[in-house]
Amino acid sequence: MTKNYNSYDLFFNKEGLNFNKTEKILNESLQKADDGELFLEFKQSESFVYDDKKIKNASASTDKGFGLRSIKNETSAYSHSSDISEKSIKNAGKTVKSILSSSSKSKIIEPIRTNKKHYSSVNPLNGFASEEKTKLLKSIDEYARKLNKKVKQVSASLHGEWQAVHILRKGGYNCGDIRPLVRLNISITVDDGKRMETGSSGAGGRKNYIDFFDENIWKEQTRDALRQAITNLKSKTTPAGKMPIVLGPGWPGIILHEAIGHGLEGDFNRKKISVFSDLLGKRIASKNVTVVDDGTIDNKRGSITVDDEGTPSQCTTLIEKGIMVGHMQDRLNASLMKTKSTGNGRRESYEYLPMPRMTNTYMLSGDVPQEDIFKSVKKGLYAVNFSGGSVDITSGQFEFSASEAYMIENGKITYPVKGATLIGKGEEVLKKISLVGNNMALDGGIGTCGKEGQGVPVGVGQPTILVDEILVGGTDV
Repeated sequence: MTKNYNSYDLFFNKEGLNFNKTEKILNESLQKADDGELFLEFKQSESFVYDDKKIKNASASTDKGFGLRSIKNETSAYSHSSDISEKSIKNAGKTVKSILSSSSKSKIIEPIRTNKKHYSSVNPLNGFASEEKTKLLKSIDEYARKLNKKVKQVSASLHGEWQAVHILRKGGYNCGDIRPLVRLNISITVDDGKRMETGSSGAGGRKNYIDFFDENIWKEQTRDALRQAITNLKSKTTPAGKMPIVLGPGWPGIILHEAIGHGLEGDFNRKKISVFSDLLGKRIASKNVTVVDDGTIDNKRGSITVDDEGTPSQCTTLIEKGIMVGHMQDRLNASLMKTKSTGNGRRESYEYLPMPRMTNTYMLSGDVPQEDIFKSVKKGLYAVNFSGGSVDITSGQFEFSASEAYMIENGKITYPVKGATLIGKGEEVLKKISLVGNNMALDGGIGTCGKEGQGVPVGVGQPTILVDEILVGGTDV
């Protein structure tokens, strides 16, 4: 697509829909509904993967379609199609009407409109030719191998997409959003003749590719991946047991996202399956902990101008000085819980129903310098990066594997360790955060959150924090 359409032009001019006719079909389909919407989507995406000194994959795709939802009380009816036409929308309307048996008595509260945009409508796929993108990945490979003779394998990838959405609601409310998204990932494997280790780095956001073509930026990302791999070559066995844990700034906020963030989503709390259910207004963390979900940060991966129900994004305080003060809500769960949507109704594509999802979730800075946090630890673990983890929403139990970690001894970082696994419960960890650093940072822009089979781009972040005690599972090198 060579032109940057706004969402209205794209669907009601290029795709050939008539706005007035489409709106009439929608209103007739949702006449007896409490709520619902027509979600229109157009998406272009591409991916380039350079691995083992050659292009392993180059792909491009275009997808489009719509989803029509009708809500009555707690029941949702949903129909979707890849055919964006008045005929298909009308057929979908007949399907969703089947669940409605009586006139609605509920008043639909529409969101307040906003003209605020948090990113450009630029289509990143059009900025550089495919040859330039593959050349960039080749340059990363060559640069990494020149940096260190121990480099045995380099994998570098570029991913980009351009998504246009337009949402129509019963009664005349409609809005749209154009969402660019790019990501650069680098993985480097090193071999010293005795062992092999891997390091990784990445960056991204709602913008075009131009930053990645800045030599300073892609070289910095390459050096960081190599640094992590070389560090892991020197790593020793992680001692097991309960100990103080210092979590670094930025990406370690993934623990906050998984172990705490999901538990503060509206649907889990309404259904009372979250460990944080019925704790609104109560203390769930130490006084120095404030956590927000903010979808309004310009150009960040998790940001959205409006959510997939048409509600403007916002910054929602979830925990304030240790007190649980809010949930992340979509329209359905907000209505059932007698509150308002927070602009967190998100979906992977037109094929899925929206649900409460995080955007950029992070802990605010405290006032403690990072060095003072290290000095307070006699013996513990400093976790810098994580490769994966899991959490049980009902119990809050989590398990996360550190991909880069170090021992702290007598207030100083000493040697790197391998195989560290952090095991605990989110609500217990929150109460054991004793020191919060003054260096809050967001991750580089690579996160994707999964929930009920749907993936959406998200951001995480935090300052350096001290957790007085977490169980560490150690693994031999």
